[in-house]
Amino acid sequence: MNNFKRKLQSQRGVSFLEVIIALVLMGVVTAGIFRLYITQHEHYIIQDDVTDVQQNARASIDELSRNIRMAGYDLPVGVAALETYNTDPDTIVVLYHHSGCDTYLSNPMPQPSAELKCGSDISCFYDGQWVFIYDAGLGEGEWFEITEVQSAAFHLQHNTMPLSRSYDADALVLAMERLKYFIDNTTDPDHPKLMVQAQGHVPQVFAENISDLQFSYRMKNGQVFDEPIIVENIREVMIDVTGRSNVPQYGENGEEIHRLRNFTTSVFMRNVGI
Repeated sequence: MNNFKRKLQSQRGVSFLEVIIALVLMGVVTAGIFRLYITQHEHYIIQDDVTDVQQNARASIDELSRNIRMAGYDLPVGVAALETYNTDPDTIVVLYHHSGCDTYLSNPMPQPSAELKCGSDISCFYDGQWVFIYDAGLGEGEWFEITEVQSAAFHLQHNTMPLSRSYDADALVLAMERLKYFIDNTTDPDHPKLMVQAQGHVPQVFAENISDLQFSYRMKNGQVFDEPIIVENIREVMIDVTGRSNVPQYGENGEEIHRLRNFTTSVFMRNVGI
């Protein structure tokens, strides 16, 4: 019996100091784990942001390269393949005829608002399409929107917009592509975007967080210009695209700092000056 009492007396409980020490150690371990999680989460966000920047910039430069390479394809004489603007960020307009969809007027137009009577199959055209009518004799033309395609009658209607003048027979009607690329850094300055605008349509966002777009042009004599005088003398277009992070970091003075990724390439003009 005495031995049993001595055993009970020797088994003391946990002291208050020991509890405090345990809580402190647990807090240190928890804080370390939480800090590690926060650090890893920040690194993940940064890496994900950098990946988005790279993907957007690469997609932009691929899109520009593909369409600039097509510039001038199957265009009538007198229609420029490129329109260039040294606006910093720069702007470029690309034109080409890619679908093989075209026709010609079988009869002269009596007035600018008259329907177009065509001399070949027009089933490749569609309502709401923007096309280019071209007078080969004068070497000029204009864009208009087709309001109705009457395939059986070989007639194209443009009721909502009369042309600037009446066109003679044999004037061409071409389904051309006209694409304008530019940076919109005014609508949302914190998130600049690469925009693309097709003829007759409102601009559309192609890529987010593209902060800069620069072009330079190598001419047939080897000289390089930011804005060429004669488009037909362009032999190579150098493209420089800059993407920036969506989420900024902050400097010592609280200023926003964006991570930037720059991609460059060049495109040799195969349909211009040949």
